[in-house]
Amino acid sequence: MEPLNHLESFVQSAEGGSFSEAARRLGLTPAAVSKNVARLEARLGLRLFQRSTRSLKLTEGGERFLAQIGGALATLREAMAGVDTDDGQPSGTLKVSMGQAFGREHVLPMMGGFLARYPAIVPDWHFDNQQVDLVGEGFDAAIGGGIELPAGLVTRELARIHVVAVASPAYMEGRKPPRHPSDLAALDTLMRRSSPTGRVRSWTLRRVRARAGEGGGEGEVSVELPRPRAIFNDPEAIAHAALMGLGVAMLPMPFVERGLRSGELLRLLPEWYQEAGAVWLYYPSKKLLPKTRVFIDFVLERFREERFARRMQVA
Repeated sequence: MEPLNHLESFVQSAEGGSFSEAARRLGLTPAAVSKNVARLEARLGLRLFQRSTRSLKLTEGGERFLAQIGGALATLREAMAGVDTDDGQPSGTLKVSMGQAFGREHVLPMMGGFLARYPAIVPDWHFDNQQVDLVGEGFDAAIGGGIELPAGLVTRELARIHVVAVASPAYMEGRKPPRHPSDLAALDTLMRRSSPTGRVRSWTLRRVRARAGEGGGEGEVSVELPRPRAIFNDPEAIAHAALMGLGVAMLPMPFVERGLRSGELLRLLPEWYQEAGAVWLYYPSKKLLPKTRVFIDFVLERFREERFARRMQVA
């Protein structure tokens, strides 16, 4: 059987008259809908639409196919919705994507409480640092940050993330703590290479608050650094290198919070930080199955109870 999302993209495009309208209904991008339809056409060996820059019309074969599957697809939707409840309780497989380190540290610890509350749901959680196509790959939801979310997704902000300078006590022993971002140039630095661009990311720090007598405004400083001690493309690896005492790192709070609490890491330059955007809980449509709705509500509830947003910021 064809993937349900391919069939849905075809039916919604036919009913809406455009990929854009289908994308709006499904919570996807027009490009994703077009790709799904193209995959369906390739599988069937049949051209379903006549495309032009201004219109989208069913071919004769497309009209026949729509008539054949329209009712069956509606029945399948109803059946899937019915299977999603078991004696009034949400059930079924819950497929969620999340970043590897963030998921292990901040989401996985919630699983016990979630399963106790919803025993009929089976988590199918994917720990991957690559952005996924939610509908195309059959995900119910995803959690992540540092990415550009496509139009049509529903997003819930979990926190704004700050990046801070850290080092291990062993590394800082005998060294003068930096008092200004420019002082970092005298220390060994652990830098991050951007996976999408291949560039080594620079350090630009913002002051939490101006000191008395220094005028208003937070101020920003771009740090000119000499040759780094090491370069990694993974923030979790940088965090481990910092714990090993290899140098100073600028890392997002989700990666260093535990080390700061335990004393394994020291916060340097406590008046300075860097913005890293937000971490989001996002999903493809507002018309959610019960299993997805309770997962979203559960995560938002737990992150709120644990004051996660406040813990991720230094200002």
